[in-house]
Amino acid sequence: MSTSGQPPFQSRGFETSIDIARRQACQVAPVAGIKRTSTTRSPEPLKSESESSVNHVFQQRSRNIVEDIQESTTLESARASLGPLNRFHPSKIRPGPGLGAPDPEEPKDGHKGASAPGSSQNPLLSLANPKYGLPPALIANFAALGVKNIYPWQASCLLARGLLSGERHLVYTAPTGGGKSLVADVLLLKRIIENPGRKALLVLPYVALVQEKLKWMRRIIQGVERVVPDDEDQNASFPRKRWKKLQKQIRVTGFFGGSRTTATWADTDIGVCTIEKANSLINTAIEECSIGELGVVVLDELHMLDDEHRGYLLELMVTKLLLLQQDIQIVGMSATLSNTEMLAQWMNAKFFISTYRPIPIDEYLVYENSIYPAATSRQLFQTASKLTAANSASLHDSIPPQRLIDVSEYKELSNAATNSMVALAVETASAGYGALVFCSSRGACQIHAATISEAMPGLSPDETEELSKRLDLLAELRSLACGLDPVLEKTIVKGGGFHHAGMTTEERELIAQAYDQGVLRVLVATCSLAAGVNLPARRVIINGARMGRELVGPAMLRQMCGRAGRKGKDDAGETYLICIKADLEAVCDLLDADMPAIESCLAPEKRGLKRALLEAIATGLVSGGEAIKDYVRCTLLYRTLDRKLVYTIMNSALQELINEALIIFKEDESYEATLLGQAVVASAFSPEDGLFVYEELKRALQAFVMDGDMHIFYMFTPFQVAMNTPIDWPIFRDQLDRLDESGLRALQFVGVQPGFVNTMVRSGASLKENTPAQKKQARIYRRAYTAFQLRDLSNEVPLSTIATRYRIPRGTVQTLAQQCHGFAAGIVKFCQRMNWGMMAAVLDHMRDRLEAGARADLLEMAQVTFVKSWTARCLRENGFRNLRALAEADPKDLVPVLMMVNPRKTQRNQLYPTEAERYSAKLLVKAETIVASANNIWEREMQVELEE
Repeated sequence: MSTSGQPPFQSRGFETSIDIARRQACQVAPVAGIKRTSTTRSPEPLKSESESSVNHVFQQRSRNIVEDIQESTTLESARASLGPLNRFHPSKIRPGPGLGAPDPEEPKDGHKGASAPGSSQNPLLSLANPKYGLPPALIANFAALGVKNIYPWQASCLLARGLLSGERHLVYTAPTGGGKSLVADVLLLKRIIENPGRKALLVLPYVALVQEKLKWMRRIIQGVERVVPDDEDQNASFPRKRWKKLQKQIRVTGFFGGSRTTATWADTDIGVCTIEKANSLINTAIEECSIGELGVVVLDELHMLDDEHRGYLLELMVTKLLLLQQDIQIVGMSATLSNTEMLAQWMNAKFFISTYRPIPIDEYLVYENSIYPAATSRQLFQTASKLTAANSASLHDSIPPQRLIDVSEYKELSNAATNSMVALAVETASAGYGALVFCSSRGACQIHAATISEAMPGLSPDETEELSKRLDLLAELRSLACGLDPVLEKTIVKGGGFHHAGMTTEERELIAQAYDQGVLRVLVATCSLAAGVNLPARRVIINGARMGRELVGPAMLRQMCGRAGRKGKDDAGETYLICIKADLEAVCDLLDADMPAIESCLAPEKRGLKRALLEAIATGLVSGGEAIKDYVRCTLLYRTLDRKLVYTIMNSALQELINEALIIFKEDESYEATLLGQAVVASAFSPEDGLFVYEELKRALQAFVMDGDMHIFYMFTPFQVAMNTPIDWPIFRDQLDRLDESGLRALQFVGVQPGFVNTMVRSGASLKENTPAQKKQARIYRRAYTAFQLRDLSNEVPLSTIATRYRIPRGTVQTLAQQCHGFAAGIVKFCQRMNWGMMAAVLDHMRDRLEAGARADLLEMAQVTFVKSWTARCLRENGFRNLRALAEADPKDLVPVLMMVNPRKTQRNQLYPTEAERYSAKLLVKAETIVASANNIWEREMQVELEE
């Protein structure tokens, strides 16, 4: 009999850890004040290489302070613990002999009258104006999200002839924060609402942007219905039966790498997707002759056309859509386009250029602790040029700075660039605003975040809630499966954080959200944040003109500066480019450089045209010589190069495809994709990658190593992740030594030689990748090394353990976990198209394991909603051994097991009865969903058995 008032746990014939726990008396002392995660100090975590240069004294002291805060029972004692964290104070910033500090109350020159007139002055600035033809529900949703009026440039753009009706394409550019997305949203939604038989694709370059836009789009379309006629007389072009199939509600689906959605082209109305997924969806629609269902395609960040790795995919999409000449509206936009008119001519589109920015931005150059104003980039360039020519002794006399930063007496701030960065960041935070600091590398992010946090001011007595929120953030991060990063633990309490690709998705989301909400005042990031996440700041500080080893380009510089000031968040914005002497000349050139013109990625050296032709032929888009020429004439390449040269490149690419047996030239002078060519396109591989996969799979058909999993893990290792993974040869040798006979045989079969690995360990050399043979060898060894990580993921090894084992960031491991799903699906499709049924079946089974992140014994349970990997293991070890047991379970019996899945969160909630009660109720709802899902799967399986 349970003494806690809970029903007895069904232990399925044996005692579980939950039964034992329920018998133990548990006393919880009442605690007033803040949420905490732990009452005991954790052992000192191992230091990562990136923190090695952070002062050791600060590390130990801040760690103890954070732990003291966790043990504190009141906010007062927590606040008292924060005092010793300030090891030094930031340098003061004072007016210089130049222009003096600007008066924040005075409007900036060039910004007078910049605010847009309201809808009462100009009715066209209201989305409710009948000219836009938007339904009331959509207008209300926009208003609820803060979009009540639009800017004059947006009105002019939308009302241009043929755009709202979907008759014309559109290419436009506007500064970051100038409202570009709203124009595309209105055009896309109007097209979908008024044409219920049509679909839309919204294409973005990064997964983070796709996820962010997915949430926005779902909020915007809540309660919005499509215009579906009641009978056939209202629209004679659509038969009555078809209208009955159309739904009034709008379905929005995300398509991106690592997504667990099972939705297809047929299941969505608006697809928010990455570039790769969008191209694949369009290929499928062309092949299945359903491309006519597509009504509008929005291409955000159109400047990605110029991207070395992915630009050709964007060009392929546009080229295919232009050739089809269907009723499909194409909308392309970017903040960094220089040749907008030429791109519009290529797409036969209306082009629109706006320079309006609702929030004024002031730009500054920081050099040797001096701040120089630059209202325009040209003035900034002139200032930098004078600084280069000036003698340091007479620098201030010849070019008086607007403000001066005192030289610091602290050793940690002896570097002028670091001193300036800390002073500017802390000044912003002290004023209650957000500062975004960009620096060159992941390691630098962590070091600079720690340095800034040492100088951050303490919280005042009226900021109790802010401290509580920071401690809550620490608790959330600590409750993640990967645990709390030790450097983040030191910085968050003082209001600072960092953000880079080496962090997990969950960490990045929590940090970004905290910064956006003002919980964190300073965020230090790599330049990837500038393009990947929409986070505005009052002040953007660019610490050095280099990102990694390379000088940042004009487009990326504009992206970073564009984060300063955002409508609804700030009424002003500032950017500070901190420059060192060695880079000053390069900065001069950078600031004076024009935005580079967008060029085609189908040029011979980039080999994009070869893939373009293969896709067009394999999907049946073109076959004859003239049709292929028409297709090539639709490319951006045709617009930018001499026509004869383009046709020469085309003929050369066709001949290569014939030589590689990807296409054949028929007697009727048409081209046709071979089975191999079709398989390459179906799997979304490039011709080069497809041929490599073909050779490896063909060999595997002859002697696949079936008595172990290593061969399959190698086959499923994505090329892109593997080629970006540095090999630690001693670790490689160690993992080889631990392999069983089957695993070693599998790797030797694909070309890995233990002797070569030993040689690399002894010599300390790196792989050579100059000749084709060396490149092939490097690909094999990099994939084999990455396959070890993939093996660990599928065997339920914690992500943080894998990161430690291979000395790589946790975010890198998570990227592998996300990308391997899409790559594995491509491999399976390849086998299916090649009619290798047995191979496809074997690989498909392992793909399920990758999807679940679990061993084979949990695959059945891992199909259930909310049950993945660790949750499935906990359920199995606590009595629910199979799908049937889960389907027959009482949801209340699952709640204690679900609490075990996240013990840190459960432990924290034990301190707060009210919160613990809410948490239990939330888990009960989750448990009910799990049982319902298990029932559906179980009934479906039983039905299949009966039919058989």
